[in-house]
Amino acid sequence: MHDTPPYEAETDGVIVRVRPSYLAGQSDPHEGRWVWAYQVEIENRGNQTLQLLARRWIITDASGHVETVRGPGVVGEQPVIAPGDSYSYASGCPLPTPSGTMEGAFTMTDANGRSFEAAIPAFSLDVPGGRVLN
Repeated sequence: MHDTPPYEAETDGVIVRVRPSYLAGQSDPHEGRWVWAYQVEIENRGNQTLQLLARRWIITDASGHVETVRGPGVVGEQPVIAPGDSYSYASGCPLPTPSGTMEGAFTMTDANGRSFEAAIPAFSLDVPGGRVLN
């Protein structure tokens, strides 16, 4: 399904990988709606069990409009990730433009109660063939 490498960031032994894909069947360019899905994998390479408590997304469309989305957990869950394990989920994002970017952070806590922000790498949302590089 994915033929490009994922976007990836590492914070304190937490690897966050994101693979976006354009959903042409859910998009309606004539109505100003473009939709992407994204698959997120969170890998715990540390030596302590972690729990994902919250998320913060910064979504920027091609017009420069920025929206920040915050909330508890991801897809209704606050997963616990043991050392060496990973957690994956899928979600989506509509935009009023044919391209944009997303980035953010997950608030994680370890077994000792220490909280930290694990970076979500900035990734591009582009309609396939929509951008031509010279």
